[in-house]
Amino acid sequence: MAGFQDIIGQEQIREHLENALKTGKVSHAYIINGEKGSGKEFIARIFAAALQCEAGEGRPCQKCRSCRQALSGNQPDIIQVTHEKPNTIGVEDVRTQINNDIILKPYSSPYKVYIVNEAEKMTPQAQNALLKTLEEPPAYAVILLLTANVNSMLQTILSRSVILNMKPVGDEQMREYLMRELQIPDYRAQVCVAFARGNVGKAKMLASSEDFETVKQEAVALLKYIKEMDVTEIVADIKKISDYKMDVNDYLDMISVWYRDVLLFKATNDVNHLVFREEIQNIRKVAGRTSYEGIECVLGALEKAKSRLRANVNFELTMELLLLEIKEHG
Repeated sequence: MAGFQDIIGQEQIREHLENALKTGKVSHAYIINGEKGSGKEFIARIFAAALQCEAGEGRPCQKCRSCRQALSGNQPDIIQVTHEKPNTIGVEDVRTQINNDIILKPYSSPYKVYIVNEAEKMTPQAQNALLKTLEEPPAYAVILLLTANVNSMLQTILSRSVILNMKPVGDEQMREYLMRELQIPDYRAQVCVAFARGNVGKAKMLASSEDFETVKQEAVALLKYIKEMDVTEIVADIKKISDYKMDVNDYLDMISVWYRDVLLFKATNDVNHLVFREEIQNIRKVAGRTSYEGIECVLGALEKAKSRLRANVNFELTMELLLLEIKEHG
């Protein structure tokens, strides 16, 4: 298990939580808001362990009985709220795992800590059930709501919680972290940082992915020949991404990075800051034939495609619309 010193690039959140521990002014509810993979659960687990730690200073000490239990996932007073339905946290989940459990005093610790991952999946009824607990929580209760969309939470819950927003991690800080922790070379760390856009979890996933390089090469091959290819043929190629252990959003991010390189090269004529610098011949060619407006259209279309996929719009249709934009403007 890690400690507060291992939290990368979230100084404000770290400071706030450490201060709450030092002063004993711990809130009954915290909302940690940030995109998937940004490290919300990592921070929640450190804070939960620190709240229960038996050491006076330097919590979590990682050595006491409570810390060892937290490390193995067996601390009885740190409760991970689960849900059977993949896209919904229902009212029964909240009632059985939080409301009915919270009335029992802690088993062996000063607090009972509940970690609710993907809290944006709570139905309005589930949130209202939670609200009843938040209105009159026992003194020992701490509820950590981890969400990728704070706007999905009821205003009444927001007003009773401390909201902590995750920030994108700086490129240099992330690059050094990947090289130090995962022992990867500088050039590989640089590429992972460019794709991760400040998201530590995504950067770590890309850095350790065996398929990353293959998928990157496939994306580049597609972009080289997209003008000559048929749209249905390209959609079939993109569907193959699911054969790899990578999300289609990561694939779309690769295409975004390519077009950001094109935009940067068109504006500066400088190769040094390009992510795909080994593809300079093709980037030069695309930059020469494409207008600034065209590149902006493609980048906008990529974001639109990602939001359509999030809204469960048909995959083939989403890809076809995107590829028609790229063929026309890119």
